[in-house]
Amino acid sequence: MYRIFIVEDDRGIAEAIDELCRSWGLETRVAADLRAVMEDFTDFDPQLVMLDIALPFYNGYYWCERIRRVSRVPIIFISSSSDNMNIVMAMNMGGDDFISKPFDGGVLMAKVQAILRRTYDFALTAPPLTHRGATLSPGDGTLTYGDVRVELTKNEMRILSALFEAKGRVVSRERLMELLWKTDSFVDDNTLTVNVNRLRRKLECAGLGDFIVTKVGVGYMLG
Repeated sequence: MYRIFIVEDDRGIAEAIDELCRSWGLETRVAADLRAVMEDFTDFDPQLVMLDIALPFYNGYYWCERIRRVSRVPIIFISSSSDNMNIVMAMNMGGDDFISKPFDGGVLMAKVQAILRRTYDFALTAPPLTHRGATLSPGDGTLTYGDVRVELTKNEMRILSALFEAKGRVVSRERLMELLWKTDSFVDDNTLTVNVNRLRRKLECAGLGDFIVTKVGVGYMLG
């Protein structure tokens, strides 16, 4: 049974999400103290987090950054602040998806199930991939190069997996956006660029400069 951690200050919405998740056979916990979210997170050890942006004391971006210090768990932002700036910020902070309020319960659960399936089912079955002395391990969400081990977010793992599998060929931006977010209408070129640039910085710090090459107007490939 997957564990879902809900961080939402509107008790009505939190209880509705909690009830919906339980009806789908998921175990849930709603954050009890919005000043001490990490205590609940650590104790519950969830496999997915649903996180509002506009929270009292500290906003959702703050808690996302705190979670990302210790975990690669998928994070879905849920917010009525659905303008492009907030969506890009959510992705840049390490979010895996964004749901606008008000939302349809069926759509929300379809996204939750899809993320859980991609994150955990794929990780259990995918073999390691190699290129230029670097090894990508979907099972634990890391890339190893020499003695350096790079921890990857779920989106970073999906981007690299697509590029490794297409080694020697260009993967189009449209294909990468489809792999990351399927048909979510909020995805734009800037959102993908933010994710790729963040990934490039991690790879460069590990000694893998020019590991991802841009083919202008087309997409990306491994260098």
